[in-house]
Amino acid sequence: MKKFRFSLETVLDYKQQALDALRAEHGAILARVRAQEEVVNGLEEEHRQVDEEFSQRKLEGLTVLDALNYEQYLRALEREIWEAHRKLEQLQRQEEKKRSQVVEARKETATIEKLKEHKLEDYRKAVQKAEELQIEEFVSTTRAMAGAAI
Repeated sequence: MKKFRFSLETVLDYKQQALDALRAEHGAILARVRAQEEVVNGLEEEHRQVDEEFSQRKLEGLTVLDALNYEQYLRALEREIWEAHRKLEQLQRQEEKKRSQVVEARKETATIEKLKEHKLEDYRKAVQKAEELQIEEFVSTTRAMAGAAI
């Protein structure tokens, strides 16, 4: 019997390549999300430290100009933090969208792989049946020849 050939093999290969590409894109976006989270955390930590320093300096006494400089710097940090959060949210939306694309592509690939498994199982059953028929024919022919030789 001829060798098993899945008619949708090229489609399966294409879907697998598309899934791999989507996984790579998802990984890249995930790395950008993690990097942006670090940026946000760094800015928030810097804001916390500067605010503590400002509070300490207020207790010790500082000039009005220094107080204004601290306040301006803290407001600038707050704007940076807000912008970093906005960018993080945007990246998280991109990551979520890409993740859903990966899930959908995985479903499509899995469906075709299941179909291939079923077709392969049907093929194996057909091969087994053909082998059984050959054995039956061989046994019948052998018996017929043995009976004719007597």
